[in-house]
Amino acid sequence: MTSTTRDVPVVLAEYERHLVSERDLAPHTVRAYLADVAGLMEHAGRMGRGDVSDLDLRTLRSWLAHQQVTGRSRTTMARRATAVRVFTAWLARTGRIPSDVGASLRSPKARQTLPPVLRQDEALELIAAAARLADDGSPVGIRDTAMLELLYATGVRVGELVALDIDDLDRHRNVVRVVGKGRKERTVPFGRPAAEAVDAWLTRGRPRLVAPGAGPALFLGARGGRIDQRAVRTVVHRRISDVPGAPDIGPHGLRHTAATHLLEGGADLRSVQELLGHASLATTQLYTHVSTDRLRQAYRQAHPRA
Repeated sequence: MTSTTRDVPVVLAEYERHLVSERDLAPHTVRAYLADVAGLMEHAGRMGRGDVSDLDLRTLRSWLAHQQVTGRSRTTMARRATAVRVFTAWLARTGRIPSDVGASLRSPKARQTLPPVLRQDEALELIAAAARLADDGSPVGIRDTAMLELLYATGVRVGELVALDIDDLDRHRNVVRVVGKGRKERTVPFGRPAAEAVDAWLTRGRPRLVAPGAGPALFLGARGGRIDQRAVRTVVHRRISDVPGAPDIGPHGLRHTAATHLLEGGADLRSVQELLGHASLATTQLYTHVSTDRLRQAYRQAHPRA
């Protein structure tokens, strides 16, 4: 192993600090980026280019081609190409390489597949089914109903939901303060059903479940501490199974469902963008899908020559 190859772990450690402290990326994104870059450097080492200063466009393209040969999906390849471009841009900006060799790296566009969504009647049945299970007054049942109501009412990400504190709720105006990606704050409204479910949780559920060290966490796990994302996903999948014929979706599917139902109800795309916390309107457009029947109906109603 050469002395330059031994420097790679040092560079990756500094790069990790950059992703966390400067780019403020989520932990799972940081892990994915680091794994992608580590894979690139292993590939580069096999090509005799084991130091970051040896990276060139040919090596990057060879690595991506290897991903395709080994059966990686277009989505995975697109993400890994992005990770590498971020890495080489950082290397160039910090003077570790003379120029950004990844600036012209292209990758296949990821196929934009839309997750399944619930119909409005299925969404209502999902929450009704959870509420029926909470009739016994169990704190977990009351919590599950409140979480489902809030997920569907607001379209927040699961990571945003578990990070909520009690003080983030304005129970007089029925709005919640959400800290999204990049620590950007937004205020999201919710309706009376969600407000009532959350009130029930705060008055009849949370006090019976809370454990020392829970702090101000809004939603708690079975042991009384702040609930984690995996537990929320389990709840959503379990409750979805109680709705006959409904697609098996997770919290992200509920987010997509909320956005779809808002648009179907007449909300404009810009408002939905703000509610979801998207930096780009193009991202919000991925959450929209309109059936051919609805398009035909809108056409017949609106066009004078329909």
